[in-house]
Amino acid sequence: MKFMVIVKASAASEAGAMPSVKLLTEMGKFNEELVKAGVLLAAEGLHPSSKGARIRFHGDQRTVIDGPFAETKELIAGYWLIEVSSKEEAIEWMKRVPNPHDEGESEIEIRQVFTEADFGDALPPELREQEAVMREQLAH
Repeated sequence: MKFMVIVKASAASEAGAMPSVKLLTEMGKFNEELVKAGVLLAAEGLHPSSKGARIRFHGDQRTVIDGPFAETKELIAGYWLIEVSSKEEAIEWMKRVPNPHDEGESEIEIRQVFTEADFGDALPPELREQEAVMREQLAH
């Protein structure tokens, strides 16, 4: 099972404050544990929303909205993508994460990634085949 673990932004991360050397060291050690256990697929921090954009959809119309975005608690500062056997295992791993915002208040969210099987009959055979071809191409 794949899980995306989302690190919620803080006022400091949105202001562009860089993590301390201590936190970078602790995160590096934690990520190394994930790699050695064979569960880490990806992990990255994100620039503040002031450097980003959103695209709002309304029917066929697209509206681009440049950052920054006001609701810090709804923003993402970084993520891990892990593959483990259960949600419980994902939780156990993430309980070991160093506090993402040094000593301040932090929150991470753990969300399971959809697989083809999750779509059941809603995914027609031709789309299953298209998905399989695309994943094969990505693997190379």
